Formats: sequence, C-alpha cells, structure tokens
Amino acid sequence: MTISPPIIILHRPQLGENIGSAARVMLNFGLTEMRLVSPRDGWPNPAADTLSAGAFEAGVSVTVFETVEAALADLGTVLATTARPRGMEKEVVDAAGGVRLIGDRGQKTGILFGAENHGLPSDVVGLADAILTYPVNPGFASLNLAQAVGVFCASWGANQGAVGRWEGEKAGVEPPASKDDLIRMFEHLEDELERAGYFYPADKTPLMKTNIRNAFIRGNWTTQEVRTFRGAIKALAQGRGKARIVRDD
Repeated sequence: MTISPPIIILHRPQLGENIGSAARVMLNFGLTEMRLVSPRDGWPNPAADTLSAGAFEAGVSVTVFETVEAALADLGTVLATTARPRGMEKEVVDAAGGVRLIGDRGQKTGILFGAENHGLPSDVVGLADAILTYPVNPGFASLNLAQAVGVFCASWGANQGAVGRWEGEKAGVEPPASKDDLIRMFEHLEDELERAGYFYPADKTPLMKTNIRNAFIRGNWTTQEVRTFRGAIKALAQGRGKARIVRDD
C-alpha cells in the first residue's frame, strides 16, 4: 500500500522567488503537487522559475485557486503551519509528528503555509485538523516561507518510509468527509443560524463561526455523518415557526 504524498498549499504567497524555492525543495524530497491560493503577483511568475532550479519542468505541478476553501475541497486532512496555537483546541504536532499523522489517517492531505508577511489568518487555521509547528529558537523564530516548506519536506523524506505506503481507503472504514463536504455543512448551518439571529453582535460573527468550525472539525467526520447532520439542519429549519400541538385529551 502507498501513502499519497501530501500537497503543499501556499496561502496568498507574495514573492515568486519563495514559490520557486519551495518547489525546488519539494522535489528534492519527492513531493510534486503545489497549490497556490491567490498569489499576490499572479501565476505564472518568472521570478519563481529563477529559483526553482527547473523543478516545475521536472515534475512539480502548480494549480491556482481563488479561495482556500476551493484549494482544500478534495482533501481529507489538513495541517496548518503556525507558531501559535491561537487558543484553538487542535492537536499540535512537529514535522515528524505530522508525517505520522498523515500515515495514521491515510487520507489525501494538504499542508498549509501562510504568506510571508503575516502567516495564516485564524479563520484559515480553523479549517485545519491539526497545527504543525517547529521547535525553533524562541529568541529567533523567523523562517521564510521556502525554509518552512523545506523543514516539512525533509521530515517527509526521512520518515515516510517508516509509516508504510498507503493509497486509497482503508478496508472496512467509512470514507472520511472531504473538506468540501465539511465546508458546505458549515455554510448550511451558518446560514440557518444567521436567519435565526444567532450571530450577535455582528462584529463577533467571524470569531463565532471559527469557533463553531473548530469544534466540528475535531470530530473527524465521515461522509455519512455529514449527510446525516445536514439532514438534521434541514429538518430543524423547515420546522421553524411551526407551533407544537399539545393534546391533553
């Protein structure tokens, strides 16, 4: 069995040079799929070619997405790289732990990296299943984007053989929900909560939505569980405003 190599996802990268350097180190360690979410300078970017050392021609593919939700839609597991847990109740792993998690889950996986100037926003981290962080020097914790990608890729190259090779679904296990399934479920629930006036005050709405999504993501939902819960949301919404008849005879 084969473990599908994780996909490197760069969220709003700024410098083409960092994209090219990230592609180069990806291919060094056998990773070939890169996704870009709203790159600042667009794509293709000649500056990326300069530092890629031919990685794009040699096998690294690039797909561009306008939103992070679209970039994650077909994934079962997502790790978000950040130095700060942000107060979220998520599993926190180092690079080697992230590789083990990929092997344990056996799902199509993406590793999210944030922009050079401010990293990943909290609402994006909220979509991840776990937080990936590195034990860097607290007195000098600055890694540039390509270096951060390189640390994970090196760990993947060193450890992926130890967790076996896996491809496809584990026999007898209900398929995990994709991120697209989950995001649609979140949006369905949030729409109904909006109609019910739950999100108040308005300026707290983004944080409230992130907290709700965090709680659900920890559940490792299956596709069937998502279908069941969306059915429950629909039933509750359709029943809104209908008086319950109480009989005393």
